[in-house]
Amino acid sequence: MATWKSRGLRGSALEDLVNHTIERYRDQGIALIQKIPTPITPINIDKETRHITLAYFDRKSTIDYMGVVQGIPVCFDAKECAEDTFPLSNIHDHQVQFMSDFEKQEGVSFLLLHFTSRQEFYYMPYSEMMEFWNRMKLGGRKSFLISELDPEFYLEAGNTGYLPILEALQKDLVRRDSQ
Repeated sequence: MATWKSRGLRGSALEDLVNHTIERYRDQGIALIQKIPTPITPINIDKETRHITLAYFDRKSTIDYMGVVQGIPVCFDAKECAEDTFPLSNIHDHQVQFMSDFEKQEGVSFLLLHFTSRQEFYYMPYSEMMEFWNRMKLGGRKSFLISELDPEFYLEAGNTGYLPILEALQKDLVRRDSQ
Protein backbone atom coordinates (compact mmCIF):
# COMPACT_ATOMS: atom_id res chain seq x y z
CA MET A 1 0.00 0.00 0.00
CA ALA A 2 1.13 3.54 -0.71
CA THR A 3 2.07 5.58 2.34
CA TRP A 4 1.63 9.30 2.69
CA LYS A 5 4.34 11.02 4.77
CA SER A 6 4.10 14.71 4.03
CA ARG A 7 1.75 17.53 3.26
CA GLY A 8 3.08 17.50 -0.31
CA LEU A 9 -0.20 16.05 -1.59
CA ARG A 10 -2.07 19.25 -0.85
CA GLY A 11 -4.09 20.80 -3.65
CA SER A 12 -2.44 21.65 -6.91
CA ALA A 13 -3.05 24.85 -8.83
CA LEU A 14 -5.53 23.00 -11.03
CA GLU A 15 -7.38 21.54 -8.07
CA ASP A 16 -7.63 24.94 -6.41
CA LEU A 17 -8.99 26.46 -9.63
CA VAL A 18 -11.51 23.65 -10.11
CA ASN A 19 -12.63 23.89 -6.48
CA HIS A 20 -13.17 27.64 -6.85
CA THR A 21 -15.09 27.06 -10.08
CA ILE A 22 -17.43 24.41 -8.68
CA GLU A 23 -18.06 26.55 -5.59
CA ARG A 24 -19.09 29.41 -7.87
CA TYR A 25 -21.37 27.11 -9.89
CA ARG A 26 -22.98 25.90 -6.65
CA ASP A 27 -23.47 29.47 -5.41
CA GLN A 28 -25.15 30.34 -8.73
CA GLY A 29 -27.40 27.28 -8.42
CA ILE A 30 -26.37 25.84 -11.78
CA ALA A 31 -24.35 22.80 -10.69
CA LEU A 32 -23.59 20.72 -7.64
CA ILE A 33 -20.19 19.05 -7.99
CA GLN A 34 -18.08 17.68 -5.15
CA LYS A 35 -14.43 16.76 -4.77
CA ILE A 36 -14.22 13.05 -3.96
CA PRO A 37 -11.67 12.56 -1.17
CA THR A 38 -9.06 9.85 -1.49
CA PRO A 39 -9.80 7.32 1.27
CA ILE A 40 -6.94 7.11 3.77
CA THR A 41 -6.35 5.47 7.14
CA PRO A 42 -4.29 7.62 9.52
CA ILE A 43 -1.38 5.90 11.27
CA ASN A 44 0.17 8.81 13.17
CA ILE A 45 -1.52 12.04 14.21
CA ASP A 46 0.39 14.95 15.73
CA LYS A 47 -1.49 15.53 18.99
CA GLU A 48 -0.63 19.24 19.14
CA THR A 49 -1.57 20.25 15.62
CA ARG A 50 -4.03 17.41 14.98
CA HIS A 51 -2.40 16.90 11.56
CA ILE A 52 -2.01 13.47 10.06
CA THR A 53 1.72 12.78 9.77
CA LEU A 54 1.56 9.22 8.46
CA ALA A 55 -1.27 7.43 6.65
CA TYR A 56 -1.90 4.82 3.99
CA PHE A 57 -4.37 4.79 1.16
CA ASP A 58 -7.25 2.41 1.90
CA ARG A 59 -7.96 1.69 -1.75
CA LYS A 60 -7.58 3.26 -5.16
CA SER A 61 -9.73 6.31 -5.62
CA THR A 62 -11.88 6.48 -8.71
CA ILE A 63 -12.14 10.03 -10.02
CA ASP A 64 -11.58 13.47 -8.50
CA TYR A 65 -15.03 15.07 -8.95
CA MET A 66 -18.63 13.96 -9.28
CA GLY A 67 -21.92 15.77 -9.37
CA VAL A 68 -24.86 16.97 -11.38
CA VAL A 69 -25.28 19.89 -13.76
CA GLN A 70 -28.94 20.79 -14.29
CA GLY A 71 -29.98 17.14 -14.19
CA ILE A 72 -26.94 15.78 -16.05
CA PRO A 73 -24.70 13.48 -13.99
CA VAL A 74 -21.01 14.31 -14.48
CA CYS A 75 -17.73 12.87 -13.28
CA PHE A 76 -14.22 13.96 -14.12
CA ASP A 77 -10.62 13.73 -13.14
CA ALA A 78 -8.18 16.64 -13.07
CA LYS A 79 -4.63 16.00 -14.30
CA GLU A 80 -1.55 18.19 -14.59
CA CYS A 81 1.33 17.75 -16.99
CA ALA A 82 4.48 19.85 -17.35
CA GLU A 83 5.29 18.73 -20.89
CA ASP A 84 3.58 18.94 -24.27
CA THR A 85 3.30 15.15 -24.21
CA PHE A 86 0.78 13.68 -21.78
CA PRO A 87 1.66 10.15 -20.57
CA LEU A 88 -1.40 7.92 -20.47
CA SER A 89 0.15 6.25 -17.41
CA ASN A 90 -1.23 9.30 -15.54
CA ILE A 91 -4.67 7.81 -16.13
CA HIS A 92 -5.25 4.51 -14.36
CA ASP A 93 -7.18 1.46 -15.56
CA HIS A 94 -9.63 1.67 -12.65
CA GLN A 95 -10.36 5.33 -13.49
CA VAL A 96 -11.06 4.50 -17.14
CA GLN A 97 -13.29 1.62 -16.02
CA PHE A 98 -15.22 3.88 -13.64
CA MET A 99 -15.68 6.54 -16.32
CA SER A 100 -16.81 3.88 -18.82
CA ASP A 101 -19.33 2.51 -16.33
CA PHE A 102 -20.52 6.05 -15.60
CA GLU A 103 -21.04 6.69 -19.32
CA LYS A 104 -23.07 3.46 -19.61
CA GLN A 105 -25.40 4.91 -16.96
CA GLU A 106 -25.92 7.96 -19.22
CA GLY A 107 -23.56 10.17 -17.26
CA VAL A 108 -20.93 12.42 -18.82
CA SER A 109 -17.27 11.70 -18.08
CA PHE A 110 -14.31 13.86 -19.01
CA LEU A 111 -10.81 14.93 -18.02
CA LEU A 112 -9.63 18.42 -17.15
CA LEU A 113 -6.00 18.82 -18.15
CA HIS A 114 -3.57 21.54 -17.16
CA PHE A 115 -0.42 21.87 -19.22
CA THR A 116 1.54 23.74 -16.57
CA SER A 117 4.48 24.90 -18.70
CA ARG A 118 2.03 26.61 -21.07
CA GLN A 119 -0.58 27.55 -18.47
CA GLU A 120 -3.18 26.01 -20.79
CA PHE A 121 -6.30 24.15 -19.69
CA TYR A 122 -8.14 21.55 -21.69
CA TYR A 123 -11.51 19.78 -21.39
CA MET A 124 -11.02 16.29 -22.81
CA PRO A 125 -14.30 14.60 -23.74
CA TYR A 126 -14.61 10.94 -22.80
CA SER A 127 -14.63 9.89 -26.46
CA GLU A 128 -11.32 11.65 -27.11
CA MET A 129 -9.74 10.11 -24.01
CA MET A 130 -10.89 6.66 -25.17
CA GLU A 131 -9.38 7.17 -28.64
CA PHE A 132 -5.96 7.71 -27.06
CA TRP A 133 -6.53 4.95 -24.49
CA ASN A 134 -7.56 2.39 -27.12
CA ARG A 135 -4.66 3.38 -29.36
CA MET A 136 -2.31 2.62 -26.46
CA LYS A 137 -4.04 -0.70 -25.67
CA LEU A 138 -3.62 -1.73 -29.31
CA GLY A 139 0.15 -1.19 -29.09
CA GLY A 140 0.30 2.45 -30.18
CA ARG A 141 1.70 5.49 -28.41
CA LYS A 142 1.58 5.45 -24.62
CA SER A 143 0.99 9.20 -24.64
CA PHE A 144 -0.63 11.89 -26.71
CA LEU A 145 0.75 15.16 -27.97
CA ILE A 146 -0.78 18.52 -27.22
CA SER A 147 -0.91 19.04 -31.00
CA GLU A 148 -3.36 16.11 -31.26
CA LEU A 149 -5.99 17.83 -29.12
CA ASP A 150 -9.15 19.42 -30.50
CA PRO A 151 -8.69 23.22 -30.34
CA GLU A 152 -12.43 23.62 -29.63
CA PHE A 153 -11.98 22.27 -26.09
CA TYR A 154 -9.27 24.56 -24.74
CA LEU A 155 -10.51 26.50 -21.73
CA GLU A 156 -9.82 30.20 -21.36
CA ALA A 157 -9.21 30.85 -17.67
CA GLY A 158 -8.44 34.53 -18.21
CA ASN A 159 -8.46 36.72 -15.12
CA THR A 160 -11.80 35.42 -13.85
CA GLY A 161 -10.32 32.96 -11.35
CA TYR A 162 -12.45 30.12 -12.64
CA LEU A 163 -12.53 27.66 -15.55
CA PRO A 164 -15.45 27.68 -18.01
CA ILE A 165 -16.12 23.97 -17.49
CA LEU A 166 -19.83 24.20 -18.21
CA GLU A 167 -19.27 25.91 -21.55
CA ALA A 168 -17.02 23.02 -22.59
CA LEU A 169 -19.55 20.52 -21.24
CA GLN A 170 -22.20 22.17 -23.43
CA LYS A 171 -19.95 21.76 -26.50
CA ASP A 172 -19.43 18.11 -25.54
CA LEU A 173 -23.20 17.54 -25.23
CA VAL A 174 -23.89 19.18 -28.60
CA ARG A 175 -21.22 16.97 -30.20
CA ARG A 176 -22.71 13.85 -28.58
CA ASP A 177 -26.19 14.76 -29.83
CA SER A 178 -24.94 15.20 -33.40
CA GLN A 179 -23.31 11.75 -33.52
